[in-house]
Parts: sequence; C-alpha cells; structure tokens
Amino acid sequence: MSDLAYLHGQPTATADIRTCNADFIVQEILPFLPCGEGEHHLLHIRKDGLNSADVAKKISSFAGVHPKEVTLAGQKDKHAITEQWFGVRIPGKETPDWQGLNSDQITVLESGRHLKKLRTGALSGNRFSITLRQVSDIDAVIKRFELVKQQGVPNYFGEQRFGNNGKNLVMGRQMLAGKKVKDRNKRSFYLSAVRSNLFNQHVSQRIGRHGLTRLAGDCVMLAGSRSYFVAQQWDQELTNRLETEDILLSCPLWGRGSALAQDQAAEFELNVAQQYEEDCLGLEKAGLNQERRMMILKPEQLAYQVTDDTVVLKFALPAGCFATSVLRELVDYQDVTSRERQQKLQDGTAS
Repeated sequence: MSDLAYLHGQPTATADIRTCNADFIVQEILPFLPCGEGEHHLLHIRKDGLNSADVAKKISSFAGVHPKEVTLAGQKDKHAITEQWFGVRIPGKETPDWQGLNSDQITVLESGRHLKKLRTGALSGNRFSITLRQVSDIDAVIKRFELVKQQGVPNYFGEQRFGNNGKNLVMGRQMLAGKKVKDRNKRSFYLSAVRSNLFNQHVSQRIGRHGLTRLAGDCVMLAGSRSYFVAQQWDQELTNRLETEDILLSCPLWGRGSALAQDQAAEFELNVAQQYEEDCLGLEKAGLNQERRMMILKPEQLAYQVTDDTVVLKFALPAGCFATSVLRELVDYQDVTSRERQQKLQDGTAS
C-alpha cells in the first residue's frame, strides 16, 4: 500500500491506531430487518477480539448445525469491536435461546427469523469510529480531514484484502501459475487479492498521471449502482453530472471480455494492464468478467472529536470499501496490533 499514489499528497502527521480493540469500532448497515418468520435466524452480534470465522464456529456448535448452515454478510477484523449480522438455517420451529451465546467476547444484540438466507455482500455499508492516538500534528489531520470531506480518497482495496505481508496476493499468483488450492474459500480470497491489486494499480497510476482529470472514453458509473456507460466526449451536461456526483469515474476490475472504457481512457487502462500481463491473463482464464469499481471514495457522515493528542474519527462507507484507505490519506499511521504481532513473530513467541 505504501507505493500507491495519494490524492492529497503524503500526510506529514503520524498517529497510532488499534492501541486496543475499542479504538476500532465497526457497525454493519443491513438494508433490511428480520421479517419474523422462516427457517433462517438472523443474529446481530457484537464481537470483541474474535475473527468472524470464530464466531461462526461458535454459532454452529451452539445451534447444533453444520458449519455450512452459518452465513455472514461480511468479514470483520479480529482486532476491533464489531457489530455484525450472522445467519443460521435451522429447519423446524425450534428457536434456540440465543442469549446463551453471550460471553466476554460475544454479545447477542438482537435476533429474529427470516425467510431468506443471509448472503455475503448483503450489506449496504459500514459505520466506523476510529481513535487515533499520539497524533503528532492535530491541525494537519483536521486540514486533511476537510480535504477528504470535499474531494474524497482513492477507493483502494485495503491491506486486509492482501493478508499478512501480502500472503494472499503471493498465493493468488502461485495459484494462477498452476498451484492447486483445494479450499474454495481460499481460492476466492487469493483470486480477489490479485484482482484487487490490479485495480489499486490502475487507480494509483491514474491519479499519479492524470489526477482527477476526465479522459475521453471514460467508463463512468451511476452513483449508488453498478450500472455504467461510456462518456465518449465530456460535454457540459456530463461534466455537471460528474461535479454533482450523479456519475462517478471508475477503474477496471479485470476479467474476460473487451475493455469497457474507450478511446483515451482505454489506452491508459490497457497500458497499465500490460504491466501486469500474467495477472490479467490468469484472471481471464479463471473465468472472471470485466467489471468496474468507482475510482474515488467519499466517506459520509464525517465527524471528528479532539482530546489532547487523540482524534476520534467517525464516518460511514459503502459495502466493500475500506476504512484504512480513508486513514492513509489523513495520517501516516502505525497499526499497534500489527506492530506487536510482527515483533512476536521476530521473537518467535507468536501464538
């Protein structure tokens, strides 16, 4: 991530994040509520210091169902306090006493029956409350906060997508080169890492070369949807729609098929793709199709609170967008949890 272009220049202020789990709070935004009937149970759970997979296993064991019957809307970090939704299919009328799941690390906030299975990606977004500690220059962070509020940040996939030390990307490239991976979920993670890295490179080079300048043939997305069309020429109407954020600049999620951009934009994107030719060919052979993702991310509901050398940031992001991509434009941060984990690995004491 450190080699990717910044939209507002590299931050000068430094700070720590994740000094404790409570410094990184995430709340999922589900676009619907349990309807009250059906064989699927939706559980709204607050977890502290657990992986989403750990919680899913506990739910499976508690309900006495196969692990495949437990689903979740989105994966969440271990080193955080997160409020997220899980689904569990239990045929019949029996309703477990879900409060029995409660522990020091798990709290069941609410539960209800639902007619449909909870599927990955069902979220509309996430709310974040992130505490920056030992901030070296409060004024610099607030100044950049206002820039981000006005212009947004590059919509990079965050480091979580790539695993510790980029392991998922390494494994993804090895898999595309012929290495067999039996686990379906791991194959998906690894492919996603390769595709996400390619997207990040497109965004970074686009910002580095052109900033937010429009290009002839840009493939633009309709705000709030995955629909897109090509802006052959940027007339005043299209320019106004971009300025009012009715349409958004986009970059490719690589896959099979013709490039979706045209003219100058297509030439730029193909130039980037040629730099990662093996990754592109591998993704195409894996059966992925050309898609688009918005290039710039504008956080919503932004607010901050300052106390001494601490800043608490609050904002909301659409599903699939990363809080760390917002943070990297605000401050040069150190992830305390990650730093401690790396130290344990060096000392040979990691559990």
